[in-house]
Amino acid sequence: MATSPKHLFAAGAFAFAAFTLCAAPASAAPEKNHPKAEDVLKAKKSSKSKKAAAAAGAGAAGAAAADSWAPKDEAEPDITDTKVTEYSCELNNKVTIYTNEGDDSHIALRWKKRLHRMERVGTTTGALRFENTNFRLVWIGIPSKGILLDSRLNRQLANECKNAEQSKPMVAAAPEQKKS
Repeated sequence: MATSPKHLFAAGAFAFAAFTLCAAPASAAPEKNHPKAEDVLKAKKSSKSKKAAAAAGAGAAGAAAADSWAPKDEAEPDITDTKVTEYSCELNNKVTIYTNEGDDSHIALRWKKRLHRMERVGTTTGALRFENTNFRLVWIGIPSKGILLDSRLNRQLANECKNAEQSKPMVAAAPEQKKS
């Protein structure tokens, strides 16, 4: 009688399962009151408590050092003599853009009570793209809306941002009538 590979595989799997079931209780049984094991566990507990105390003592300075992406302090941009455009976004978010007629390579963007200086980045699509690399903010303006992105977290902060002009409904031109 010929043995098929399927039967050989099933027999091997059965033997392997039986072996692991028999070997597991022997290796999983802990040794009781082993003096060296107790010393190692005590040493680990004491070193963990020392590290936790040192980390707690470091406080906010340690947290800022560990968080390497934290933005540097930068002065807020000067918004005197600027044109103000307010955007209303989804979820009742507000974005305000301050533009200077003499400088089209920078804008100031107000988001969550903070003013950010944004630098223009060239695009091939014609969209207006401004970035603040310190706070990792990206503003993309297209004719129908604006979008504010967080490039560090790779997510949208504000979408469907429209100013008063963009919020107006589109009016279709009336079709011309033929003269007879």
